[in-house]
Amino acid sequence: VQLQASGGGLVQAGGSLTLSCSASGRTVSIYGMGWFRQAPGNERQFVAGISWIDGSTNYADSVKGRFTISGDNAKNTVYLQMNSLQPEDTAVYYCAASWRSSTYNYWGQGTLVTVSS
Repeated sequence: VQLQASGGGLVQAGGSLTLSCSASGRTVSIYGMGWFRQAPGNERQFVAGISWIDGSTNYADSVKGRFTISGDNAKNTVYLQMNSLQPEDTAVYYCAASWRSSTYNYWGQGTLVTVSS
């Protein structure tokens, strides 16, 4: 499974960005997709996830109410709509997929989101 993320960039605080990630390869057995982020000097942390099985979504507390994950199962594409961005949202955002697993076991290359104050 290959994951290709895009949509990162520079935005002012309070602004919005939408990330997208497309999966290719053996996508039939993808159970869900999600987003993680890693800020400089910090560990990678979960941001949001969506299940292809039942469509359920879940979010990190820090982004609830500001970020929305959505996806197109048929196209194996997931989106992350990010609103009310703050400087602390600055990070490299990684797309992930869970392939025949309850955990994320495939990762994209990351896309940088920079939020200026």
